[in-house]
Order: sequence, then C-alpha cells, then structure tokens
Amino acid sequence: MSYLDQIDKTKVPEHVAIIMDGNGRWAKERGLARMYGHQKGVEVLHDITTCAANTGVKYLTMYAFSIENWNRPVEEVSALMDILVDLIEKETITLMEKNVRLLTIGDTDMLPENVRKAFMGCIEQTKNNTGLKLIFALSYSSRWEITKAMREVTQLAIEGKVKPEEIDEQFVSRHLSTGIQGIPDPDLLIRTSGELRISNYLLWQIAYSELYFTPCRWPDFTEEEFWKAIVDYQHRERRFGKTSEQVR
Repeated sequence: MSYLDQIDKTKVPEHVAIIMDGNGRWAKERGLARMYGHQKGVEVLHDITTCAANTGVKYLTMYAFSIENWNRPVEEVSALMDILVDLIEKETITLMEKNVRLLTIGDTDMLPENVRKAFMGCIEQTKNNTGLKLIFALSYSSRWEITKAMREVTQLAIEGKVKPEEIDEQFVSRHLSTGIQGIPDPDLLIRTSGELRISNYLLWQIAYSELYFTPCRWPDFTEEEFWKAIVDYQHRERRFGKTSEQVR
C-alpha cells in the first residue's frame, strides 16, 4: 500500500522545509561528475514541488544554496548558478500553470546578476498565484539572517522607534526573512542523504519543528519518500512544551 493512502488529509503539515542533500555523493557512487547529481536533483525538485502541492502543503522551503556553499570550488559554484538560471527559465511556465508562487530568502545580493534577475523575474510573474508558496533559500545562512534582523532591530531602538521591553519573540520573528514575507515556521523539516545536522538552516524557525532524517540521497527522493515523511510526521505528538494530556 502506498504511503499516500495512509495520509490523513486533515493533518497535512502547512509548511515543509527540505535540506536537499546528497547530489554529489549520488553522482560519485555512479562514477559520474558531481554536476550530474545536481542536474538529477533539479528533476526531483520539480516532482516534489508538484507532489507537495497535490498533497495539501501550503509552503515548501528548499535549501538550494547556502552562504557557506560559496566556498566550494569555483567551477562547481559556476555550474550550480547556471543550473539555477536554467531551472527558473524552464519552470516559470509550470509554476504559472500550477498556481505556485515563488519566493526567496537569503542574501540574494551575493548572487550573480543573471541569477538574481532570473529569480526576481519569476517572483514578479508569480506574485498573484494563490497556491503553494515555493521558497528557495538562496545564498542563505540562518546566522546571517538572525544577525541582519538584530542589526535592524538595534537601529530601530537607536532611532527610538521601539523600546527594549517591546522586543519579544514575535517581534524578532517578524524581522526575519520568513516573517517579513508572512511565511510561518516549518511544521516538518526533512533532510536527505543520512546527515544528522541542520547546517545553519532556519535555526530560529525550527525551534518546534518535527525533524525527519532519511538516508535516501536527494536524487533518489521520490513522491513515495515524501509521503513516507508526512506519515511519520502525522504519527508524532506535537506538545510545544505541554504535557500529552494538555494537547489531547
């Protein structure tokens, strides 16, 4: 029986965040160049976006490129940027057809001009779409995001626009990349390829997210694997610091 048949449609996570890990290792295991893994990963991204929308997920955030990834070999970074441009140019029509809205979080000023232009164009074109919100974390780092928010909050305090006692968790959240765009905290974080770490991804936002780690490499991550993660999520009890009796 498919995991899809086991999903409770009334308890689908509103926001799923994914760390798409394992492209390079997938290619290496097959005697291929790392770029083949990234290209295969793009195909999976297309499939999982469609799958998430059809399953009832409202927000899907994909860790596409971290600030730390700029430290990779220049040739690989350049190839990844080309893949991103090609992806957006090919997928914009599909996003429009499927009523998907594209958003980004991260320091996009660090992106090459052609990459930034491609994404900004797609964001503008899809801004009125009302279906799934697909968020690309591009040149993203959670520590960068939190540091940037703190600078902004500090400046507001210096200008007398906010009092220290007014700065609470909700205030901080509203100044993060996600909060500025009205993106709720993830209910479920999925990481592929067997790594058991968060890698500087949405550290503030995942404070109470359910974490799901799978050994499956991202290029092998199918719709069935996605549904399996949703079923696992639905079997958990989310207490947010309360007792089981309080949340039942």
